[in-house]
Amino acid sequence: MMNNKAVLYCRVSTEKETQDTSIERQEIELRDFAKSEGYEVAEVFTDRHSGYDIDREGLLDLLEFMKEYHIFTLFVQDETRLGRGNGRMAVLHLLQKMNVDIFTLSDSGNIKLNDMDTMLLEILALVEEYQRKLHNAKIRRGMKRAVQNGYRPENNLKDRGNPEGRDRIDVPIEQIISLRQKGMTFEEITSTLNGLGFQISKATVHRRFKEYEEEQDK
Repeated sequence: MMNNKAVLYCRVSTEKETQDTSIERQEIELRDFAKSEGYEVAEVFTDRHSGYDIDREGLLDLLEFMKEYHIFTLFVQDETRLGRGNGRMAVLHLLQKMNVDIFTLSDSGNIKLNDMDTMLLEILALVEEYQRKLHNAKIRRGMKRAVQNGYRPENNLKDRGNPEGRDRIDVPIEQIISLRQKGMTFEEITSTLNGLGFQISKATVHRRFKEYEEEQDK
C-alpha cells in the first residue's frame, strides 16, 4: 500500500490550444496542494473533454491506475473537474465505491458535498447493490443452462500464470472487437466477458479496444 501516494486529475472542456495553460495551471496548483497535505504525486491524468460524459480516456486510465497500484487519494481543482450533471454523480459514485479520498483545492481539503449529493450517492449505492444481486442471479442461471447444454467454461480460460507468480490478464481482444462492432457498450462487453469467466475491468476493455483502433489507423 502506498498511503502517502496520490494522483492528480486535471480537465478542461475543449481541445482548443488556449486551454493548455489551464491544464498546466491546474497541475502546478495541485502539485503544491498535494505536497502541503503530505502526499507524493504518483501520476497526473488529464482530459480535454466535456464533464457531462464519463467515457473519458484520462478518467478511465486514472481509475485503472488507482486500482492497480492501490492508491486511494485524488486531488482535483474542484468537483466540476470530475464532471458535470449526471456525469459528476456517476464519477463520485465510482470513487466512493473505491474508497477514494477526494481533495479539492476549492474546499482546501476533503471534498464537501451538499446534503442532496450525499443522499443521491446513498441511493445509488443501494440501487446498485440490488442490481448487482439481480445481475449475478441472471449470470448463474444462464451459466447453469449453458453447462446443462454441454458448455464447458473452463475451455474458455487460458493459463494466466507467469514465473513471477502474478496473474496476467488474459484479454480476449477478438471477442471485444466483435461485441463492440455489434453495438455493445464497454460496460455490456465487460459484463459479458466476466460472465464467461474472464476477470477483466471496463477500463481494461476500453483501453485494449482503443489500442486496437490505434493499430488500425497506422
